[in-house]
Amino acid sequence: MGFLPNILKLKPDYSKRIYGLDVFRAVAIILVVISHGAFIVNLFAPGFPYFRFIDGVELFFVLSGFLIGQILIRSIEKEGALNTSQLTRFWNRRWLRTLPNYYLILVINYLLVKFDYINGSLEKADWKFLFFLQNFNEPFTDFFWESWSLSIEEWFYILFPFTVALAIPLSKKWLSIKNILLACILIFIIAPLLYRHSISTEQVDAFWYDVTFRKIVITRLDSIMYGVLMAWLKFYHSDFFFKYRYWLFTAGLIIIYSVILPVKETGSYFMKTIYFSIIGIGASMLLPLADSVKKFKTGFGKIITHISIISYSMYLLNLAPVAQVIEKNFMPGTSFPAFFTYLVYWTVVILSSTLLYKYFEKPVMDLRGKQF
Repeated sequence: MGFLPNILKLKPDYSKRIYGLDVFRAVAIILVVISHGAFIVNLFAPGFPYFRFIDGVELFFVLSGFLIGQILIRSIEKEGALNTSQLTRFWNRRWLRTLPNYYLILVINYLLVKFDYINGSLEKADWKFLFFLQNFNEPFTDFFWESWSLSIEEWFYILFPFTVALAIPLSKKWLSIKNILLACILIFIIAPLLYRHSISTEQVDAFWYDVTFRKIVITRLDSIMYGVLMAWLKFYHSDFFFKYRYWLFTAGLIIIYSVILPVKETGSYFMKTIYFSIIGIGASMLLPLADSVKKFKTGFGKIITHISIISYSMYLLNLAPVAQVIEKNFMPGTSFPAFFTYLVYWTVVILSSTLLYKYFEKPVMDLRGKQF
């Protein structure tokens, strides 16, 4: 990316990256940023992007499950177990990857609300945010909204490996590692669906549907597990995984759009329960094709890789520190300035995320190799 000044260049090792997964991740964060900037776009291009896309967070969920699932499966098959030292190493590496950025932006969110740069309630900024409990089993509102998906990710890091670690010694006399893992995956897929069914009689409008069903840890853990299921399929049935990647990709798109295109009532039983399962299945079926594209051949690929690398920082920065600051303090009144405001929105998100990644996120991540 020769057009970038040195302060913004990341210089990744492209030989160690899977380009298709970089595209997957870049598309996910682009969709998230588009959705959070829609209030600006509507002033000059109502209805943009004029076509309904999958929620980018759903793509993040299955990709996370796919990548973490592969790490866990390889480690378990190598050692024949998931012992305390493996768990400790796994958790240390995950937490060095996710927690520093999260806590930094948590503090920034607090300060933005405190000094009235964005709307929010400091009464809601309690101790639960320190332990990702803000939406474990009940809705939260009015502070650090985007943290809902991070809580689901963090609890997945804790609960799924811990469950597998317990299941292997208890079941290996009767089941192979392969089948123990599959059983654990299915438990984590079925249990949230059953829980959603159990609360499906609750009457909610669109807002409370979002925070009560879509954004709760115990209702959404299955969304990540579909990615883990694909990791299991790749490890134990790699021939099928790669041979049918185009068929799976096509079927995945059909499944996704069969449920997101028709207009449905958010309070319906389908939307409260099965909808999330179908979206997770469809999104995970896009992964085999993405995983098979190892390299890129154009300069555009470097831009995609750059966006992919800074995607976590983009996710944390795009809403409160950028979009909500613009909405409260610099909201344009007409379409012409709104267009330039939207360009500023994207520019600030990308530049600030690049700096955050390069000078904070990556240096902290590099400690993983030194310490763990």
